Amino acid sequence: MVLAYQPFYIHGAQTRESRGAGRDIEQYFETGRLKMMRITAIIEKGSDGMFSIRSEQKIGNHYFGGFGESVAIAKEDFLESVREVIKEAREEGIKVPDTFQVTYRFDIPSFFNFFDYLNVSKFAELAGINESKMRQYKCGSAYPGEKVTKRITSAIRKIASDFSSASL
Repeated sequence: MVLAYQPFYIHGAQTRESRGAGRDIEQYFETGRLKMMRITAIIEKGSDGMFSIRSEQKIGNHYFGGFGESVAIAKEDFLESVREVIKEAREEGIKVPDTFQVTYRFDIPSFFNFFDYLNVSKFAELAGINESKMRQYKCGSAYPGEKVTKRITSAIRKIASDFSSASL
């Protein structure tokens, strides 16, 4: 579930938030050329109410991760870990790509924490889901099945499409 596209720079390496799957750094140097590394950042709300961001991708033995009381704080921490990994890898003589592309994947509580301007009742209506059940998904006290997850994803895509076609 990705709705944000925002370029930013880290220690001379351009990082873009967008769609895409990631791989380990070693797979980017098969041709001997530096390529863009894709990082898939998985955002989840823990049982303690904190938000964590983890990634399967790594550079050398360095993984990326972040934590915080909100998704925004966890994202800042995650991006700081990316900066630290880049710096440490370069210090160790590991080749590091010039560009990193970060894709954020949310669980439902994290999604509504980050996009807190979305009205849950209206969103439930758009997705064709019972409002009470949607609130349970939002707070993490219930989890949707595959069919409901598809309806939620479809509603997110509809909102994204509506925003991308709007102008003032």
